[in-house]
Amino acid sequence: MSLASVRRPAFLTALPLLLLSALLPAHAQNAPQLDVPYVPTPDHVVARMLEMANVNSDDTVIDLGSGDGRIAIAAVRDRGARSALGIDLDPERIREAEANAEAAGVSDKVSFEQGDLFKKDISEATVLTMYLLPRVNLRLRPVILDTLKPGTRVVSHAFSMDEWQADRSDYIGGSYVYLWIVPAKVDGRWEVNDGNGNFTLDLQQQFQQVEGTAQAGGLQNAVTGSLEGEVLRFNVGGKLYMGKVEGDRITALSGEGAVSNWSARRT
Repeated sequence: MSLASVRRPAFLTALPLLLLSALLPAHAQNAPQLDVPYVPTPDHVVARMLEMANVNSDDTVIDLGSGDGRIAIAAVRDRGARSALGIDLDPERIREAEANAEAAGVSDKVSFEQGDLFKKDISEATVLTMYLLPRVNLRLRPVILDTLKPGTRVVSHAFSMDEWQADRSDYIGGSYVYLWIVPAKVDGRWEVNDGNGNFTLDLQQQFQQVEGTAQAGGLQNAVTGSLEGEVLRFNVGGKLYMGKVEGDRITALSGEGAVSNWSARRT
């Protein structure tokens, strides 16, 4: 008899699945599908992440995929952060993290929320920490760039964000740590006044790298520059310009031999 001719009744085929479902506890049947498996960040890496981000008493830290809560807890306990929020999809991890925060004596400043990190508001973070996966980092990248304020520090354990090169990185105890500083948006045309006259600045931005052209009186010069949060540095004709970007305006910053008393407005 061929195997193809053997047919089992539908209820017999479904019976093992029904029995398995009945044997599982209710919370296991309803467990969320996790994007990232839970692997805790070693404590020495946690310390280095927070050190690289220069977490201090002015900071609101948000940790994505917070697991047992160790990064959020350390941000407040060890670095004195104003507050910390951990977000995790797994309710079991949330319960564990809350218990750990209570035991560490920081539950007044550290909280945890269960849910999809892509649906949470992270705009208040001044420091964002994460230990996710490369594909999740890449999904987060546009959210980070469009949601977080310029100057926000982003720290990732183990995984980068592809073309967005880290501003700094380190290798500690077998682990990579990456730091980015969210850049201001400077794409577009700017009118610059440097005290000696006006010139037009056309900028194209690729993350924290900037290039373009400066035009004045029919002459054109190439422009190269970079951003570190709100601070823009660029060179025109051998002169360094350094300024603070505030929306559609740039005001001069002194130091590093930069041109003083200049300003720019996006048109």
